[in-house]
Amino acid sequence: MNRLLFPLLPVLVLAWPTLPAHAHAQAQTETAPAAAPAAASSAAFLDLRGQAPIQGDAAAGAGKATVCMACHGPQGIAVAPNFPNLAGQSATYLYVQLKQFHDGQRTDPVMSGQAAPLSDTDMRNLASHFASLAPKPAGAADNSARGAQLFLTGNPDRGIPPCQGCHGSDALGPRVQPTRSPHPPWSTIPRLRGQSAIYLTKRLTDFRNGIRPGSSNTRVMEGVARTLDDADVQALAAYLSSL
Repeated sequence: MNRLLFPLLPVLVLAWPTLPAHAHAQAQTETAPAAAPAAASSAAFLDLRGQAPIQGDAAAGAGKATVCMACHGPQGIAVAPNFPNLAGQSATYLYVQLKQFHDGQRTDPVMSGQAAPLSDTDMRNLASHFASLAPKPAGAADNSARGAQLFLTGNPDRGIPPCQGCHGSDALGPRVQPTRSPHPPWSTIPRLRGQSAIYLTKRLTDFRNGIRPGSSNTRVMEGVARTLDDADVQALAAYLSSL
């Protein structure tokens, strides 16, 4: 059953039309709420379907990471539950997030300012540094029926696809397998395993409310999150944070 459900999210991604950058920007400008930040409405749409895995110098990135430690910790494990853990995350995912803050597809009072002066090489190196760190140790899994079921099998009756279709059955994100390409074949999908429930709840709620515009991945997550009610969000966050 799981293998049959796996293709649901890749199909959602491929269903998004590839429009010229100016057309995406125009559409966002026309549909964005009046109170939306100017940067979010005018920044070009970022199609991540063809994003190649990035490479960087992890040692050079470590030399640039001092300021990051204030929120994300010296070893990439966040100092507070409202910040994400970066250790062991996909380098390509981290690079894309930094680039989105740098270019204005994402805005944040702290991260926008931190990313603005970074060069492309800086962002690749920082991403490679945090990707090289040991991830948060595993905890005691919360195998509550609701959270585990939503993540592993979804709920077809309510149109909820299984999260593992993109994030992997172990919530580590897609990885290259010994005999085949990653499934799905993108390197921009994050590791969710061990992120705090507070952080995950906020991110899912933001997707559901359309607060994170700017990329093809965001469009997929907005569609998925809108199928979830508050109890679903809480159950998924509890399950993933316990892994």
